[in-house]
Amino acid sequence: MNAAVATSVLGVFMVLTVALGLLAARGPRKGRGTDGGGLAEWSVGGRSLGTVFIWVLMAGEGYTSFSYLGAAGWGYNYGAPVLYVVAYMSCGYALGYVVGPMLWAYARRHGLVGITDMVAHRFGRPWLGALVAVLATVFLLPYIQLQITGMGVVVSTISYGAISLNWAYFIAFAVTTGFVVVSGLRGSAWVSVLKDVLVIATLGFLVVYVPLHYFDGYGAFLDRLVTEKSEWLTFPGHGDSGLGQAWFITTSFLNSLTVVIFPTTVAGYLGAKNADVLRRNAMLLPAYNVLLFVPMLLGMAALFVVPGLVGAESNLALFKLVVDSLPAWVVGVVGVAAALSSIVPMAVFMLVIGTMWGRSVLSLVPRWERRQKGAAQSVVVAAGVIALVLTYTAPNTLVRLSLISYEGMAQLLPMVLLGLVWRRLTLAGALSGLVVGVGAVCGFVFTGNDPVWGVNAGVVALGANLLVALAVTCAGPRERDDRPDDEVLARDEIGVPEGAGGPAGDSGRTGASGKVPAPGAPASGVPASGEIPASG
Repeated sequence: MNAAVATSVLGVFMVLTVALGLLAARGPRKGRGTDGGGLAEWSVGGRSLGTVFIWVLMAGEGYTSFSYLGAAGWGYNYGAPVLYVVAYMSCGYALGYVVGPMLWAYARRHGLVGITDMVAHRFGRPWLGALVAVLATVFLLPYIQLQITGMGVVVSTISYGAISLNWAYFIAFAVTTGFVVVSGLRGSAWVSVLKDVLVIATLGFLVVYVPLHYFDGYGAFLDRLVTEKSEWLTFPGHGDSGLGQAWFITTSFLNSLTVVIFPTTVAGYLGAKNADVLRRNAMLLPAYNVLLFVPMLLGMAALFVVPGLVGAESNLALFKLVVDSLPAWVVGVVGVAAALSSIVPMAVFMLVIGTMWGRSVLSLVPRWERRQKGAAQSVVVAAGVIALVLTYTAPNTLVRLSLISYEGMAQLLPMVLLGLVWRRLTLAGALSGLVVGVGAVCGFVFTGNDPVWGVNAGVVALGANLLVALAVTCAGPRERDDRPDDEVLARDEIGVPEGAGGPAGDSGRTGASGKVPAPGAPASGVPASGEIPASG
């Protein structure tokens, strides 16, 4: 009976999710007159999303199945080190206050729809955008597989085992692929609204219910935690994790830098209707981080209620508390919130991979150049199928790759951000640094040396990346660039006020002529983004 009730609740909300995605496809149709406009509408919501939609979309990307599973699991296994998620996301939002409007204005000015476009435009090399698309896909694909895995675990658990893991994996793939292919970023934003309502409601309920039900209040719970589990409240946490203060600081630093150029984050930036939306969003998003304390706290509460969880079982710490003590319909609602926390970020990951390939890789083939949206949608389906097949056949392969996702993506920082704000950075310098950085990350991770010397290996790799990029740039010949200054990065795009020289405002006006277009972009103007590891 419990299984039937919880499964029925899940089924109703999955149908509602698909319906929202289809309804979003009937949104504003402005800009769909050409394939380029259609791609912009599908991939970045026609650059028309306001503060609320951008807020829920970007919060949805940050609040994944990790938040229900991995955060509780890390709280259960280690304790204090899991707080790095709150630290880096809050710092990343602060950096996004500056970086978000800068990237939005640059992309709007030149008709770009992602970081691959920006890199290709900045260095005037279409093949470079394709290279970055392939590299970014390697680091994003594991997240799709992890969200499929996370949703499968959630659905199977809240259905009391009535839905097998294999069917739960397929449901995650089918629901997400169905609405993202049809409605794109706008559909993800609409579903994010439903997801956030449920997340706030369920976590708000659980943070009150669990301490009262199991411990007679917070006082008794915290007293037991301090006296019996004090090791979980200090660094490096419980056990020989190696996750000490140096690791915490360097991981928070690296991830806060990386998240602002993560392709899925940039998709959110570029979906905004103006730069002020992004600035307001950067101020509001940290409030959402308060919710992340709930699964972390409940994970530590599970230490007393369901002791002895080991390995991947620890990721179910929160759901063990829920399934064992709440009515089936409540279990179903909590499970839906967790399932949508997998679907929304998975949709954005798939959307971004499709856009990067449709815009930067397949557009190099003449027959696909004028059918970018169709190509991107085809890649979305292909990426989802690959992740689903690997979930069934090699569940641990991509889990290993996920360990280097953030650290690997961080190696794009010099090419993307430094390349935009420092015009002298050469293609040879940026590529040399990228090769060294990615090579160092892979070397550290796959030899079991992360952390290295007690710090995040990605920071060490990024330092080497930056040094090589600067050395090669300064030692080599200066590249000829005949474009006007505002074609690289206009002064208004980094916040120089009007009257200080150069064009002002960030309203997305086109720059001067003579730009090097991104692959498939118009020549000018704006056209008519196993164990659940702790990767936030």
